[in-house]
Amino acid sequence: MYDDGSDPVKMHNYYSYLYNKVVFDLLEKKFGKDQAVVFARSATVGSQKFPVHWGGDCQANYESMGESLRGGLSLCLSGFGFWSHDIGGFEDNASPDLYKRWVAFGLLSSHSRLHGNSSYRVPWLFDEEAVDVLRFFTKLKCSLMPYIFAKAYEASAEGIPVMRAMILEFPDDPACTYLDRQYMLGEALLVAPVFNSDGLVSYYLPKGQWTNYLTGEKVVGGCWRQEKHDYMSIPLMVRPNTVLAVGKVDNKPDYDYADSVNLQVFELEEGRQVSTTVYNTEGQSELEMTIEHSGNKFIIETNCTGKPWNLLLRGVFTVKKVIGGSYTTNQMGTLLTPDTDQGKLEVELN
Repeated sequence: MYDDGSDPVKMHNYYSYLYNKVVFDLLEKKFGKDQAVVFARSATVGSQKFPVHWGGDCQANYESMGESLRGGLSLCLSGFGFWSHDIGGFEDNASPDLYKRWVAFGLLSSHSRLHGNSSYRVPWLFDEEAVDVLRFFTKLKCSLMPYIFAKAYEASAEGIPVMRAMILEFPDDPACTYLDRQYMLGEALLVAPVFNSDGLVSYYLPKGQWTNYLTGEKVVGGCWRQEKHDYMSIPLMVRPNTVLAVGKVDNKPDYDYADSVNLQVFELEEGRQVSTTVYNTEGQSELEMTIEHSGNKFIIETNCTGKPWNLLLRGVFTVKKVIGGSYTTNQMGTLLTPDTDQGKLEVELN
């Protein structure tokens, strides 16, 4: 019964909005504007204003893991910017195998939580390898936080979700229309979770030359891929014409993202220009970088607050000279260090 006599049937969905708003408003009053967050399950139209949300009480099995992804893709296509799930499932107990596969999926989400009903979801209760797997993917996520946080800022400013159905990024590719076993984390990273105990995964790569972030392998898209992965691996593919901001810290998620950030450039095609922005945890721009591939040159322009940064041309080993900085080569490509914290760099290739 409602104090103002509202019809309970008509209020059914709206109730969840009001419920979350009450909590959000109280937190904002207590901690200040832009400092409130609600980790909520129930929602309706407009509830994305009170982020974040998760998928509810999923079961500890592969079927429910797949259902969780499909539900999340649907929610994120409905105006919600942030979504995740209980790693390992909420009901019952996951097997060590399922837990380790879910860890990779869960850490490559907008936010991540180890949570369950029947047991604590800490890794050492499953097996020793689970500890190593969780450590590996936690460090991976922490290092990717400059990129992930920029996508979070984009979600708050423009409403574009952090996790995106393939059709959202590739609307003109008919193969992407019904894909629900893979997703884009932001516009640059394709993630295909493993949904079976055999480590087998089948996923679709749109056209272009993609790069496996973990191994550096280059793969030409426009095709389906079938692969087998161990627990320390997952299809994590970087889209061509990408600048990926990678942080120097891998043991916590909140740090100075712009300090010594490594801007990694992947398969920048001739004639293309791409940009990226690194924000601090208050949502303020700390570094803006644009790179253009023109003929046999890369032209880089930056605007930043004075913190050191460097740039890695992934897979590029044919640098002739650099104006405005120095360079070294390693197994991943060419690492550029500017002479000053901002200005212009010009890279000439052989």
